[in-house]
Amino acid sequence: MTYFIPIKTVTGLNAREHYMARARRVKAEKFATGLIVKKHPTPCVVHMTRLSTTLCDDDNLQGALKAVRDEIARVFGVDDGPTGPVKWMYAQEKCKRGAHGVRVEIFDIAIINQQGTIQP
Repeated sequence: MTYFIPIKTVTGLNAREHYMARARRVKAEKFATGLIVKKHPTPCVVHMTRLSTTLCDDDNLQGALKAVRDEIARVFGVDDGPTGPVKWMYAQEKCKRGAHGVRVEIFDIAIINQQGTIQP
């Protein structure tokens, strides 16, 4: 299952924004994710790809997708912690200006091989 969420994510850890502006942004990201992503049986793998004009480092990538991850876990009705039934994977790609967003791909756990890579 693949979804596209048309939101502009911000590298959360380095963003210098007022706490109320951050709260509004996170609320909007969660709202958009909740409208698009539908419940999926677990256990599964959720692969989120951030599409942006600039790339960020690994820890900022996870921070940028935190609201999306939290909302997907809420929609699935699961805990998003390390012992939860969902394995979270992150990636990023450069895109043209105005084409930003988050691509969410959900895979059943049976298609993950022993090396931890996703089988098509």
